[in-house]
Amino acid sequence: MGEFSPMSDAFRTSYESNGYAVVPGVAPAPMVQHFLAIVCAQLSSRPDAFLTAPRVNAKPAYEFYSYRHHTTMGFHWGLTSRMVELTGKRLAPSYAYFRVYQKGDICTVHSDRESCEHSLSMMLGYSDDIVWPFEIGERRYEFADACQLQKADDFGDEASKQVMLNPGDAILYQGCNYRHGRTVPNPNRWSAHLFLHWVDLDGPFKDWSFDRQQFPAMGDFKFPETVSQNPA
Repeated sequence: MGEFSPMSDAFRTSYESNGYAVVPGVAPAPMVQHFLAIVCAQLSSRPDAFLTAPRVNAKPAYEFYSYRHHTTMGFHWGLTSRMVELTGKRLAPSYAYFRVYQKGDICTVHSDRESCEHSLSMMLGYSDDIVWPFEIGERRYEFADACQLQKADDFGDEASKQVMLNPGDAILYQGCNYRHGRTVPNPNRWSAHLFLHWVDLDGPFKDWSFDRQQFPAMGDFKFPETVSQNPA
């Protein structure tokens, strides 16, 4: 279930009916490796600036929003045309989020806010190459009902599926309507993940495009009357 060719009609049907679909190799392996290496180098130079208290995780994590990191923002925006092809919808990016979990950590079961109508949880790397399963519930909730549910350490009586993702693989899911998390403790010393989100410009959350961020007003490119020439 959810493991069809990403460009097939069966993929879209599975995604619409089940709330998720697996996207193997959403980005080429060298791109994923270089991206993670760039982020790792930048975080290592300023560790305190990116180490945060637990949110849906149990331990402190390295994490940041894409609007604090332009490499991540470009990566996210660059995947938008691919997501449009996969979903058949007119999507706009909202935001992306990077996180590195620690060994023994979990991700509590939860649903997402308005900006996460169509979400992509992408595996970037494991320190010990041990796959840590992503879990998603089988019940679809209306957004208003999902907002009333508390975070939990498990899915309770709700049936759920485990999805195994290798670096470069991702799962596309409807984050506002399906609960998801990782209830099995992380078996790696660390694991790095990228969560990318979009909204449907024809859907109920269209006003959350770009996560309602305020960008600079468009300016003008003015050239000086004389430009010094670089020596040949």
